[in-house]
Amino acid sequence: MAPAKNFKPVTSENQQFILQRVDSLQSLMLKAKLHKACVSHAELDYEGSCAIDGNLLDSAGIREFEQIQIYNISNGERFTTYAIRAESGSGIISVNGAAAHKANVGDKVIICAFGSYTEAEMLNHKPKLVYLDESNTITRSSNNIPVQVA
Repeated sequence: MAPAKNFKPVTSENQQFILQRVDSLQSLMLKAKLHKACVSHAELDYEGSCAIDGNLLDSAGIREFEQIQIYNISNGERFTTYAIRAESGSGIISVNGAAAHKANVGDKVIICAFGSYTEAEMLNHKPKLVYLDESNTITRSSNNIPVQVA
């Protein structure tokens, strides 16, 4: 079988470029998680997004306007939106706009943000995990998830 038309074998001249290219590949990894947040508001007639208490955003390292995934523990819905800052210390977790159809006040949700990391960055990467109680007060934080056992 003949090599592909644009195929170039690895040579000493292009080997370094190939190694650099492989090193630049990135993986999408968990960056931050707000675990068991309680939805305080569901505002259908709002422009969109998810308003999150500013202290919670800062504690988790989630930036305003950053894309987030929301996993609704109460009903199984999963959706994507972006974070906006709510008043610090308010405990607000407000699912807004069309996403308000996917969460009700009182629902427990997991809010995650992801980031792209190179192989080298992944060696030391630890996500910020923030655990909340029913009033969205931080109970603890961590950077690892316990191993699940049978």
